[in-house]
Amino acid sequence: MRKRTLRVHSYHNWTRNWTTNWPDFGPKTHKNFSILVQHECIPQAILGMDVLCQAKSGMGKTAVFVITVLQQLDPSPGEVGAVIMCHTRELAYQISHEMTRFSAHMPNVKCAVIYGGVNIKTQREELKANMPNVIVATPGRLKVLVQEGTISLKKCAHFILDECDKCLEKLDMRADVQEIFKLTPHDKQVMMFTATLSKELRPVCKKFMNDPMEIFVDDETKLTLHGLVQHYVKLEEQEKNRKLTDLLDALQFNQVVIFVSSVVRCTALDKLMQECNFPSIAISRAMSQEERLLRYQSFKDGNKRILVATDLVARGIDIERVNIVINYDMPGDADTYLHRVGRAGRFGTKGLAISFVSSSEDSDVLSKVHERFEVSIDGLPDEIDTSSYMPS
Repeated sequence: MRKRTLRVHSYHNWTRNWTTNWPDFGPKTHKNFSILVQHECIPQAILGMDVLCQAKSGMGKTAVFVITVLQQLDPSPGEVGAVIMCHTRELAYQISHEMTRFSAHMPNVKCAVIYGGVNIKTQREELKANMPNVIVATPGRLKVLVQEGTISLKKCAHFILDECDKCLEKLDMRADVQEIFKLTPHDKQVMMFTATLSKELRPVCKKFMNDPMEIFVDDETKLTLHGLVQHYVKLEEQEKNRKLTDLLDALQFNQVVIFVSSVVRCTALDKLMQECNFPSIAISRAMSQEERLLRYQSFKDGNKRILVATDLVARGIDIERVNIVINYDMPGDADTYLHRVGRAGRFGTKGLAISFVSSSEDSDVLSKVHERFEVSIDGLPDEIDTSSYMPS
């Protein structure tokens, strides 16, 4: 009888290597950190077992479901064999990119990304001309295309939710997911992945599944990032800009993500950065989808070194050069803090996170982070050892 719930608490005792015939598309540093979750998930998943996996940001969860789908997929022209859904267009775009990259040597596999904010008539025409085998989508637009008959999911064998807590915690998005789920075959594989999953949402996830293998890499109190140095700065709101520019002048970095609390603040801070001759770019919901993706790709390609953003890019977005995250505005809760700082220190590499604390509400969030996660967040020292956050 298989063990259905697996908890992995220690990285240091885990030394086994796991290899497949797949080409190595993964990160070249600290492989054990990313391979750990893959080692525990993939052997079960490629057998068609339902999987519910909670593992920290930057541990290679995307590779788990991409490899699992491609290993099992029997692509037939015009038939959708797998659906992968997530809560933001940017994450859908990134997942589709990874699916295309991993299937580079599988010419019969076609992948498409579908989300709102673009012309639905154009999407209909493209789908009718060339129906993909794998669809990566946000729930709202996919539901419309499935319900109207443009897309048939009658042959869908794999149903995946990435950042499943975000897909299911809001009732309107959960309703979209449920409607799509109902239009897929009863006999299919269901997999769900996230970095943070509340006890209240776990039973909701399991309602979609059949006796799932539950994998929790580190228990909930240890959801922090190895290799990530974390500090906070107590200051007044009017002191933030000066402190930020001082930090950017003093710190060594490859790329930086600066998180703010609103679209207005995002636009204003990006303008300030450029006026101060910092190579910045901004991403927020105020921009068109096409503009957001162009800016995201430009930053990912290294054309800009500083990204000012809202929580739109706090989850799932993987930009390997980012080694510093600055919370110009503190997030509203501990989970969002974890996801934000997870943009640095990906796959167990070194990184630095600095949070500005300017109100009692900010202090409360910082306290909740300390309470919930096993993490050391100290006051920012006068000097930070560069070797502690810059990859060697």
